[in-house]
Amino acid sequence: MDINKNFYENKTILVTGGVGSIGSEIVKHLLDTDPEVIRILDINESKLFEFEEEINSRKIRTFIGDVRDKDRLKKAIEDVDIVFHAAALKHVPLCEYNPFEGVKTNVDGTQNLIDVSLDEEVDKFITISTDKVVNPINVMGATKLLAERLTTSANLYKGERRTVFSVVRFGNVLNSRGSLLPTIKKQIKNGGPVTLTDPEMTRFVMSIEEASRLVIEATEKARGGEIFILKMPALKIKDLIEVIIEELSPKYGYSPNEIEIKKIGKRAGEKMHEELMTEEEDHHAKEIEDMFVVFSKNSFKNEEGDSPEFSYRSDETKLLDKDEIKKILINIDYC
Repeated sequence: MDINKNFYENKTILVTGGVGSIGSEIVKHLLDTDPEVIRILDINESKLFEFEEEINSRKIRTFIGDVRDKDRLKKAIEDVDIVFHAAALKHVPLCEYNPFEGVKTNVDGTQNLIDVSLDEEVDKFITISTDKVVNPINVMGATKLLAERLTTSANLYKGERRTVFSVVRFGNVLNSRGSLLPTIKKQIKNGGPVTLTDPEMTRFVMSIEEASRLVIEATEKARGGEIFILKMPALKIKDLIEVIIEELSPKYGYSPNEIEIKKIGKRAGEKMHEELMTEEEDHHAKEIEDMFVVFSKNSFKNEEGDSPEFSYRSDETKLLDKDEIKKILINIDYC
């Protein structure tokens, strides 16, 4: 699929968490569609300044603000046509030890933004979600699941307001801030060891560029209540680590054999394997090109045998081999 530039042309767009890995990439893609203006709301003052300097565009406005602050959101949402809600607390262990903060941002913050979007009657509202919402075992996943439910449920009580509320869900984004790739790079640069939670752990993965592009494409298709689930390849974390060691260690003056891999076990709240869809969602899903669309129970039901032929568990799908992992990394500037 390609982005329909006409859909975003002359639109006023708000991106929360707009200087995060996904939010900032969404902004970059949107700038190519000739919007009227993109408002970037984030609590990170330094990153807002740096991003503004990097982009140097008259099309962007940088707003310091927190989704927990409803009054701030009321000012930011004025005359907005489309909302991309990427602001969230995303780190699993940090949310495990600070659950009350996860609730304030991921749950209360989402409801705040929904409320002001309804008041302003924006055209479309898209919440960016994660595969950790599927059968969640950690605080981050549970709070993001609530954010999903709050978003899709808003379609049920919006009355005559025109706002369309939908969700885009995907797995791990390679080289995003605080993710595995930058951590491995730093550990290799220091001569090791590189830490590995478990040799059998698997994850769905996607590049920042591809994830953000598909978010923008899904937004155009949104009609209300859908969860768009991006198709993603899966891999073993151990294989990813070994490939990165092989690729990066010579650049830092080491032989790959010199870099030790140290098993440390699962961190608080981590799953061995991730899932993209629940079995229940599978019965209300339709497969289209690069993604699946999960509809509400009342609006769509697959006929028997019509469920998507795709495993929604990262350990049950075909795993990338090391050569395939290398091909993915070629297009990611992680060095």
